[in-house]
Amino acid sequence: MEDARHTHRISLTVNGAPVEAEIEDRLHLGDFLRREAKLTGTHLGCEHGVCGACTVMVDGQAVRSCLMLAVQARGREVTTVEGLAAADGTLSPLQEAFREHHALQCGFCTPGMLTSLTAFLRDNKAPTDREVREAISGNICRCTGYQPIVAAALAAAGASEGEG
Repeated sequence: MEDARHTHRISLTVNGAPVEAEIEDRLHLGDFLRREAKLTGTHLGCEHGVCGACTVMVDGQAVRSCLMLAVQARGREVTTVEGLAAADGTLSPLQEAFREHHALQCGFCTPGMLTSLTAFLRDNKAPTDREVREAISGNICRCTGYQPIVAAALAAAGASEGEG
């Protein structure tokens, strides 16, 4: 029986740095980020696009990395949770708000929440409580009850309003 595996050479930008690899065509972006790019902040949960733990940004849009093939990211800009802080390690306003509002407990959902909310807050400078809840409705958190996450998002939106 013939081996049906096909590989592709891909180049993309991850957190501002170029990444190149020879990969199987069926490798998901989440697995690529963890295995090939050695960025383990992206968590893989359900691997069906339901839980939101694997959310990253592709060209600025929140995407479930378990539902996107790595070859589809060829030539694109991918931002993972590791890419949200400044190069010197300074937390983003949203990350700082998560810390201040105790918006994480076990931390499994946190990377997906942060990347989803980063994309959302970029386009929604003054969201309501309801809009934030809708924005994270595709991200499952089993620990926090969501209230601290919503409070952190609203605080971060207020902080970035002042940055003008």
